[in-house]
Amino acid sequence: MMSTTLNIIFTILSLLVFLGVVLWSYSGHNKKRFEAMGRMPLDHDNETTGN
Repeated sequence: MMSTTLNIIFTILSLLVFLGVVLWSYSGHNKKRFEAMGRMPLDHDNETTGN
């Protein structure tokens, strides 16, 4: 009985954390930062090849 309750609590807590991360990552105030981070590998390739 106790382990079932702990499993339910852990599952709900994990779902809430997951949904929080998804909402945080798709929120508008992070868009510029994530776009800049996404361009970093491409910018680095251009710097090393001289293009």
